[in-house]
Amino acid sequence: MRIGFAGAGKVGFTLGRYFTERSVCVSGYYSLYADSALEASQFTHTSCFNSLQELADASDVIFLTVPDGQIETVWNSLKGSDLKGKVICHCSGALSSAVFSEIDRTGAYGYSIHPLFAVSDRLHSWREISNAYFTIEGSSAKMDMWRDIFARLGNPYRIITADNKTLYHAAAVFASNLVVGLYEQAMNLMVSCGFGREDAGKALAPLFLHNCEAVAAKGTDAALTGPVERNDLGTVEKHLKVLPEEEREVYIRLSQTLTAISQRKYPDRDYEVMSRRLSEEKGMEKS
Repeated sequence: MRIGFAGAGKVGFTLGRYFTERSVCVSGYYSLYADSALEASQFTHTSCFNSLQELADASDVIFLTVPDGQIETVWNSLKGSDLKGKVICHCSGALSSAVFSEIDRTGAYGYSIHPLFAVSDRLHSWREISNAYFTIEGSSAKMDMWRDIFARLGNPYRIITADNKTLYHAAAVFASNLVVGLYEQAMNLMVSCGFGREDAGKALAPLFLHNCEAVAAKGTDAALTGPVERNDLGTVEKHLKVLPEEEREVYIRLSQTLTAISQRKYPDRDYEVMSRRLSEEKGMEKS
């Protein structure tokens, strides 16, 4: 089995090198930007192709590692090739395999293969992706092939349905991108207390990193600390009085989630007053 990549960006670089390092055969790369395809092929010790047709002829599995908005366009260019029996994939978290329109007519099989991992560096991320969880969505016909591939790679994986792709991607955004927004709000509050941005980052980093590690290692119940978990309504009330409107709204909504976690963690404690107070504040925000 030979895997080829249409697109030579960060994801293409990372998966190609990761596959080759794990003895999964990579045929090579094609890109509209010939220099990028050449660099990727050199990085992975594979071939550089001059056209999508050449890539298709040399590959059994073709990954379209291009931005989400270009996947359908590249597929439309590819589906005129002889694809019978081939496997076509993209790595979008948000899109399903349905983006491969009329794929049944071509005799190929479509999949979305998404690593739950932020690929930030095309030259180094392959070293870290071994810990990533992957999701697989698509035709049932080749699922055994994917099971064999991931058994060789050693990554955990989950097969999901097309109907759940958007919700799944939203979950990933909560755990990744939205955390950046929360951290930015924390930085802004620290600046309001007189910190410079650089010092605010240095001050918050150990707290942030330790908490993230605890959540990942022990789960949300065991990692949770703070005033909501302690059922310290007085401190929560003080926070609500001083927070700016935008941060206050976020604080209320997330504190409601923390109340539910706390009640699960300590079923013998009564969080009813905390829950009711936060609900009242949420209602005031809406009005």
